[in-house]
Amino acid sequence: MYKLLAQINKIVLPSFTKQGLDISKAKKWQMAIIGYRYYVTKRALD
Repeated sequence: MYKLLAQINKIVLPSFTKQGLDISKAKKWQMAIIGYRYYVTKRALD
């Protein structure tokens, strides 16, 4: 299930690392997306 979510996230959600976003200057909604992507990716790798 998480592998499918990770693939969907890769297509739909923006990649902030490719945009060169500084984590310390990220807005709350950007931090929420980063946290969500981290959680799904971590679960997909298990």
